[in-house]
Amino acid sequence: MVSRKRAPAKEIVGWAMFDFANQAYTLLIITVVFGDLFTRVIVGDSPDYRLGNLLWSVALAVSYLMVVIANPLCGAIMDYSRLRKRFLFISYLMTICATAMLWLVEPGWIVLAMALIIVSNFAYAIGEAFIASFLPGLGPRRDLGWISGLGWGMGYIGGLVSTLFALSFLGEVSADNYDRIRWVGPFAAVFFLLAAIPTFLFVKERGRRRERPAGQGLFAIGIQRLRDTAGQLNHFRDLRQLLISIFFMMAGIYIIISFAFIYGAQVIGWDEDVRIIMFVTVQITAAIGALGFGFLQGRLGAKRTYLMTLGLWLAAILAIWQTPLLASVANTLFGVDWEAQYVFLFAGTLSGLSLGSSQSAGRTLVGQLTPNGKAAEFFGFWGTASKLAAVFGILGLGLLQALFGLATAIVFCLALFAVAIVFVLPLNESRGAQVADQWRDARQ
Repeated sequence: MVSRKRAPAKEIVGWAMFDFANQAYTLLIITVVFGDLFTRVIVGDSPDYRLGNLLWSVALAVSYLMVVIANPLCGAIMDYSRLRKRFLFISYLMTICATAMLWLVEPGWIVLAMALIIVSNFAYAIGEAFIASFLPGLGPRRDLGWISGLGWGMGYIGGLVSTLFALSFLGEVSADNYDRIRWVGPFAAVFFLLAAIPTFLFVKERGRRRERPAGQGLFAIGIQRLRDTAGQLNHFRDLRQLLISIFFMMAGIYIIISFAFIYGAQVIGWDEDVRIIMFVTVQITAAIGALGFGFLQGRLGAKRTYLMTLGLWLAAILAIWQTPLLASVANTLFGVDWEAQYVFLFAGTLSGLSLGSSQSAGRTLVGQLTPNGKAAEFFGFWGTASKLAAVFGILGLGLLQALFGLATAIVFCLALFAVAIVFVLPLNESRGAQVADQWRDARQ
């Protein structure tokens, strides 16, 4: 078996700092603030906001579809040229610039808002795959679980810090507060800009850069590598099984990321203080889940840990869907007078524990089943599966909520996580890692 040495601590921390930095974008723009601002103020089709929800899902789906197209090709080019840091830096700058420009959007400027979300979310999402491709080089397979968990855990800490600071100064999402809340874009951009600097200082570009053959461009080389890999995918059957499972898992996760706070505002009808409590709860439990399950992976194995997190997701979605019923049952059994918005915090706790841990476990499994020399390309497939799932999940929910309402459409997530469990059951972790090692030995 091929042995990889653990990278220096400062490089591992530098790698994890990118997760710390980019969570400001995920939370402030996609989950907590700008998504709510888009649906209720920029589009503002009250009382049910179905058009705003649909347009939000379309903008996100378009950006993820762009990632689906670009990711595998970029991965193949990066593996050949060893230019991963350069690609990562370009995506980083694109995210920062497009996010800062969200300040320009006025209520009713729907096209500009959608265009900037498409560009910024494309750059952010493809950057996720770029930074993940560095993971296999940071240590031996037994260490990848806690390293990946460290990244996700720091990500949620970064999200907590950035969003609490932003909410403290920017206030609530409303038309009356628009002149202040519009600064959410520049704030998220500056936070990402500064917090990701250690990544570019300390993370190393491993491998030797190869010169291009005369008369052949990187695009043509990338296409050829993709063709070669496509012919070899049957050889990596465990990785293929995992990517199918990740597709369905990420479809459910992207629905939660994109609509959970919209659901809280529109279906649960929470107060502003409960929204902030929910945010803090999710961030803390997500960090605990990512770090805790990351260490468990070394003891239980990545597959078993991954299955446990999927089971947690089933419980979380049931709690979200049945929040009013849970509140009614609690009030009857215990003689209390709990409002649904406070019971919704219980669903948020389960979601938080599931959120970081499931993505971390999935990323770890990809790293364990990936051969050396194919990291960027295979993590490109991971990113493609994730973002194609986002298109499927978000558009699916957008259409279902337009027909049946958001409260009913959330049930779609239950089926997605159940299917993810079914597809990962045949995966053999040891066999997949051995295949990855043998492929590398055969190439050398």
